[in-house]
Amino acid sequence: MTLVTCAPAEREIRELFALEVGEYLRRTPRQLPSKYLYDDLGSSLFNSICLLPWYHVTRAESTLLARHAREIVAALDRPLSIAELGCGSGDKLATLVEHAAEDVARVSLIDISASALEMAGRRIEPLRVLDVVPHRSRYEDGLEWLDRHRGDGSMLVLFLGSNIGNFDPPAAHQMLTQIRRSLRPGDALLLGTDLAKPERDLLLAYDDPLQVTAAFNRNLLRRINDDLGGTFDLDGFSHCAVWNEASRRVEMHLVSRRRQTVVVRTAGLEITFKPDEWIWTESSYKYEPGGIVSDAARAGLVLSQQWVDESAGFALTRFSVQTASPSRSSGEST
Repeated sequence: MTLVTCAPAEREIRELFALEVGEYLRRTPRQLPSKYLYDDLGSSLFNSICLLPWYHVTRAESTLLARHAREIVAALDRPLSIAELGCGSGDKLATLVEHAAEDVARVSLIDISASALEMAGRRIEPLRVLDVVPHRSRYEDGLEWLDRHRGDGSMLVLFLGSNIGNFDPPAAHQMLTQIRRSLRPGDALLLGTDLAKPERDLLLAYDDPLQVTAAFNRNLLRRINDDLGGTFDLDGFSHCAVWNEASRRVEMHLVSRRRQTVVVRTAGLEITFKPDEWIWTESSYKYEPGGIVSDAARAGLVLSQQWVDESAGFALTRFSVQTASPSRSSGEST
């Protein structure tokens, strides 16, 4: 196995972090991009969330991957390359590779978290993979990189963990369209989506009794303090999860417990928060099995197979591509 690391300079990553924190905190309502939840500590906390008994996504998805791995890769030409957007610990990718009983020529790992890339690389290393390429970037940049550096044979793109649910509908369409453009005839997308379920079950998953998710959420403020010269008082903000029925999403907020002024020096920002004023840190949209198929079809992706865990409320869907790539005028949101 050859391990190749492709990553932008740390300075560039921090500059973008400062730019986007400044931009999002000036919005009404105040927001922070959810991708920045996943620094080294945030990634470790999220891995802990995946083990919680109230969070069913990871267990359901891993079971589906193990059960249907051969079907997932059966129609793909060899040599086979697999690319995962948001690789996390690499466990789900490893499950697929192990149970498919296939030699994979190349694995590309795309994640904004350096620690996630390191963990995933270690997880994949013992498997029968010739090349493992970690690429530290946003999904969009990673897809462009994949398009320029793909090899022969088929490519399977994994977008698992219901990460698509972190995008609002226009952005999700744009993301699916960009994934489609990175694929060629004979390639496939495997998409994991959390399904709508009773409100009580959703809120337990995002506001667990052990408060691991609360620590995960507040860690973003700690990261801003450490990396951007912020002065957030972590005890001054409460974690709050709400189910927005009209928009079909769970929202995570950080709510100010009192009137307080916060400075983020690197972002050139000074903000005074009112009591109960909140920062919107993450959205997690929930789907119906047929809804994600329709959404993907509008991006030019064709349903191949879908597997649903009814008890956990989770779907794993495999899409192939049309002969021609959709044009940029095909309703893509900007």
